[in-house]
Amino acid sequence: MWYNDCTLCNPSRLPGLPPQKVADYTGDPLLGKEMYERKFPTAFYKKNLRITSRFFNSGSVLFISDKGKREERMMAEEMNMGEVVMVVDDNKEIVYSISELLKYEGYRVIPAYDGMEALNLLEQNPVDLILLDVMMPRLNGLSALMKLREKYRIPVIILSAKTEESDKVSGLVLGADDYVEKPYNPAELMARVKAHLRRYRAWGGELPKENDDQIINGGLVLDKKQRIVLVEGEEVRLTATEYKILELLMEHPGQVFSSEQIYENVWQESANYTVENTVMVHIRHIREKIEIDAKKPRYVKVVWGIGYKMEKY
Repeated sequence: MWYNDCTLCNPSRLPGLPPQKVADYTGDPLLGKEMYERKFPTAFYKKNLRITSRFFNSGSVLFISDKGKREERMMAEEMNMGEVVMVVDDNKEIVYSISELLKYEGYRVIPAYDGMEALNLLEQNPVDLILLDVMMPRLNGLSALMKLREKYRIPVIILSAKTEESDKVSGLVLGADDYVEKPYNPAELMARVKAHLRRYRAWGGELPKENDDQIINGGLVLDKKQRIVLVEGEEVRLTATEYKILELLMEHPGQVFSSEQIYENVWQESANYTVENTVMVHIRHIREKIEIDAKKPRYVKVVWGIGYKMEKY
């Protein structure tokens, strides 16, 4: 059972918080009182509720019922086959929080607290994916990314604060596969981890190579010969019209197309005043099929007042 963005349960904000507010989120007045009084070890295990991960920077707390806990963990471990994720951040609380969530999902975790330590550990251990912070001592995340890309092709997800827009862009240019903004939603973070590992497995540990029959952009692969679309290694079903729109956008990454231009290219008809709504509906359906979070699209972006574009990765 998820309680995302539960800022009421952030330990750093508990002093002065009415116990009833915590009780409302947990359904347990005593639990609310004990958390209010900072009696965390006792509170964490009250009434079969176990806090498995505390996201201190976002205030999110994950509650998992003890019922069926063992079976869920065994299924997750079997599904993820013991894949190894390295978590690199100089904030030990964040490393701990993410590590606990990953372990619950069946992944093995290697923690590191700066870029230099991460590179050293990478030499000694097989790793399937890296979660990499940017601002760290000794060797920052971007410098570490440059060095590891000289030898490794494993997926790297940048952990970036919202104010560090340039870091996100630089990270993608230097070879990062994705970025997640801080403060991050636990469900979204896990969805991105699973998606990139799925793609990594699907392509046998190698990134797909673009050719005349394929257009590749990040985790999207559009195969013109077979007329199929893969998202992170898995095929998604698009209608003929959705396929044509996506093909147009992927053939011209970064270029903005108005609704009228999309309509005339795809429908092969002259545009009229109704086409904007028609194109908007199809774009929404495409996002629902190819994006992890359709409300926060990574690939198909709107340029307000102008049209749509395919973000280049």
